[in-house]
Amino acid sequence: MGVVAEATLRAAGVRLAGSGGGGGVLAHGLGGRTDLPMDGVTAIAGGGAAVAVSFLALTVAWTRPRLRPDGGRPLPAGWARLLDAPWLTWAGRWAALVLTAAVVAVAFAGPSSDARNLAPWALFVTFWVGLVPVSVVFGPVWRRVNPLRTLHAALCGVARVDPAGVRALPKRLGWWPAAGWLLGFVWLELVAPHRSDPRLVGWLVVEYAAVNTGLAVWFGRDWFTRGDGFEAYSSLMARMCPVGRRPDGVLVWRTPLTGLVGGAGEPGLAAAACVLIGSTGFDGVTRTTYWRDSVNPADIPAGTAGLLVSVGVVAGLYWSAMWSGARLSGQDAREWTGRFAGSLLPIALGYTVAHYFSFFLLEGQTTVILASDPLGRGWDLLGSTGHVVDYGLLTPSVIALVQVNAIVLGHMAGTATAHDLALRTVPAGRRLAGQAPLAVVMVCLTCAGLFALLSG
Repeated sequence: MGVVAEATLRAAGVRLAGSGGGGGVLAHGLGGRTDLPMDGVTAIAGGGAAVAVSFLALTVAWTRPRLRPDGGRPLPAGWARLLDAPWLTWAGRWAALVLTAAVVAVAFAGPSSDARNLAPWALFVTFWVGLVPVSVVFGPVWRRVNPLRTLHAALCGVARVDPAGVRALPKRLGWWPAAGWLLGFVWLELVAPHRSDPRLVGWLVVEYAAVNTGLAVWFGRDWFTRGDGFEAYSSLMARMCPVGRRPDGVLVWRTPLTGLVGGAGEPGLAAAACVLIGSTGFDGVTRTTYWRDSVNPADIPAGTAGLLVSVGVVAGLYWSAMWSGARLSGQDAREWTGRFAGSLLPIALGYTVAHYFSFFLLEGQTTVILASDPLGRGWDLLGSTGHVVDYGLLTPSVIALVQVNAIVLGHMAGTATAHDLALRTVPAGRRLAGQAPLAVVMVCLTCAGLFALLSG
């Protein structure tokens, strides 16, 4: 762990775990667990009970589908024109391309220390964590400004290659490529040695761009939609944005869960969601006393196995719930697995907020500080050189309360989404029995998530 990050995290009262050979950039702050206005057992039991009660309340009060993909209040015409303006798209694309190129340049030409180089902070903190709130609030932003789409368009224009590609991307792949990329990235973030080394970060960005741009040349621009892990991640989180597009193309204000119930089951969507939930849960597990006392942070095989087991447990629980629910309601289990996958996305959002929001708001300040002197030459471009992170921005008790509520509310939202989906497709006499296994899994995941969060 970097000396600077360790000192500042301790100043914030955050309990530290070994970073496993990575730099201080990845010492995620999950502090404040001991500052809850209740004991851990009460929080875990209360969280599980809240999800269980919410399920029972839904079965009584929510008796018809309320989430309508074809509904919503149209945005004012002026706002709609602005949001759909081509100039806004291209301005965003070029800005994203320039900023990405700048980060890569700094990774190679800037200071060699991860505590002083902008690149690791920009990738692992500002971009990876910040992509979630931006997408939930503003929609699929990364799809619109993705610099890889800009590179692909330029390459196709210069080489006179059809942007539609050589062959169409097989529909059966669905979200599976994105799930693979996301699993690889979270392994890099949570397990890989020397993961915050600036030069390694630079090479990773270059290689990721080259591979995905090459695949887009072959499969066409549609590759980025579900093949680029970051664009897919942004698009999935954007399904919970209060601004969405109806099937007729009109931009509307909508209930945030509406984007989770449209369309049929999508291959690989459940896998991508399980990767997001399981990996974040694993991050919490690595900060528990048991893990720190039992596993050497530098043990890469153990870390890899732990990550895969965490993702596998979430996937196994979800599959078991789908199989049981389908059997009890007389439905096809394979169809159910895809149909209800959207109900996992609020849980993934809740886990992300719980584990990373303080990390983003506190450690994210470092990105701005380092951007003032990106090459370490004594510059003060933004007037922030020499500044230090303001850890007084959040108190430990506020952090803890947000973490607990994020997990509980995420599972409650997932339960509500699954209930609305069941109302559309399950026979009336079998709805309660069909939903019960998934509700049990939601309660179990809530308790497990809170246990990992509160047992550090």
